[in-house]
Amino acid sequence: MEHNGNKRAEQITRQYFTFLDQHVEDVANGNAIDFLELNQIADALHISHSHLSDTIQKSTGHHPCHFYDLKIVEKAKLLLIETDLSIAFIAKKLTYDPSNFSKFFKKFTGQTAGEFRKQQKPNNFKSSEKFTTK
Repeated sequence: MEHNGNKRAEQITRQYFTFLDQHVEDVANGNAIDFLELNQIADALHISHSHLSDTIQKSTGHHPCHFYDLKIVEKAKLLLIETDLSIAFIAKKLTYDPSNFSKFFKKFTGQTAGEFRKQQKPNNFKSSEKFTTK
């Protein structure tokens, strides 16, 4: 009996992470207007909010919102590294007010989005801007 419970917990955890990956992509690509609340994700997975929270907490040691936020930060990092979009535009793309995004990003990474981008792409901005023709 316990084995079936573990299998179900693993299934719910996998479904949650798969859903998060797709949902964060959908928001970033403009295919979803805003991030869903955790209860809406639970509804989409056909389980109760409390069951989702309890299962993820027991399976991983963290609340589901922890992973939700991490997925958003990971997407922000990719956009900062792989694009030249402004930080304000990235914030809006991820449904954040730019000042709230800065606080959110720093809370999870220990640095601002601008510091992160400069660290990842140290020579990309000042020198490349000199050679850009418009």
